[in-house]
Amino acid sequence: MVVLAFIAELGRVRPLKPRGVAKIWREDGGVRDGEAAIRRLEEAVRRLGEATAGRGRRGLRHDEADDVAGTVDTDDAIGFNPLPLLRALHEYGAVVAVMGQVAGIMHGSGELTGDLDLLWDGDRGQAPALAAGFAAVGASLADADGRAVRCEPGAFGLAKVLFTSAGASGDCCTPALRWGDLPVGAFLDRCRVATAGDGLVVRYLDLADLIRMRRAVGRPKDLRRASELERLAARGIPER
Repeated sequence: MVVLAFIAELGRVRPLKPRGVAKIWREDGGVRDGEAAIRRLEEAVRRLGEATAGRGRRGLRHDEADDVAGTVDTDDAIGFNPLPLLRALHEYGAVVAVMGQVAGIMHGSGELTGDLDLLWDGDRGQAPALAAGFAAVGASLADADGRAVRCEPGAFGLAKVLFTSAGASGDCCTPALRWGDLPVGAFLDRCRVATAGDGLVVRYLDLADLIRMRRAVGRPKDLRRASELERLAARGIPER
């Protein structure tokens, strides 16, 4: 009965018609061309495909990644492309922000990655849209301990959901997760928003917030990537 109820709910949650907007608005009133950030991600996907071409699988998931090399050396990097999932979430009206190295790439980082980290506000009203977006790409979900959960709205009552799909695996988290002194709710409020010419919208953490998160986590790969982002900020890499 639960599955049937979700199927009925999914039938009511339909993709939104993409808006043909080619620019983004920031809260400070500024207007930025957001396509460059998405182009960086597309280029990183292309480079990763070349780097992993012909590489055999070793049974290593993204959550088992080395703290130095990161997820680029895991099986989840093979065929990694987060754009179909990000598009599905956008089209079903789910408001999520990209964090982690995918956000770093969108800011100009040259390091590749094999996982997608997402942040959303935890509002249960978003749960049907999230479930529909993940279901649209055939994603499987699990709780923080790796126990499988159905891809339905109830799964998003968890503070952290692990997901696996053909194009991207990773985590989908809320501010209810233990973040220490990081004000992740505020990070969501001031995230950047990139909009492609075809209407795809991708939200991603602001550069300063991403650096702060990297420094707080403190693994070797996080500190290395934080330093890279700080260099990019100091050089004033344009967002256009």
